[in-house]
Amino acid sequence: MELLWEIAGWAGAVAILTAYLAVSMGWLKAGKGFQTANLFGAVAFIINGTLHEAWPSVVTNVAWFLISAIALYRMRAAAPQPVVPAEEPQVQFPGVPDTTGQLAVVEVLTGSVHGEADVHRAPVECTTAVRPAGVPC
Repeated sequence: MELLWEIAGWAGAVAILTAYLAVSMGWLKAGKGFQTANLFGAVAFIINGTLHEAWPSVVTNVAWFLISAIALYRMRAAAPQPVVPAEEPQVQFPGVPDTTGQLAVVEVLTGSVHGEADVHRAPVECTTAVRPAGVPC
């Protein structure tokens, strides 16, 4: 049974040091993963320290545990709730006219119906009276 407590102590050391290394190197953000590793590491150190009657270590790790537990609780409480849309998003399928009137405006501006140019229309003759100044024919 004593071997189990020793393993717990070493596992705690690995958890805390690995989390600290990962945050320090930029591999992990100081978020939930970091705080969870610290929480479990502190518990393992508390178990090992109690077995060896290393009371300063136990007190330090109780504080370490509480800091991590409070940080995790605050992260959970501050987590944004998922936003549910009031209605389903509108999907525009190719070739299907929309109902917002945008298609009609595009048709008027481009002279096309449903993306096809009006090939039967006579070419517009360019005169200086019709075109704005500075626009070439």
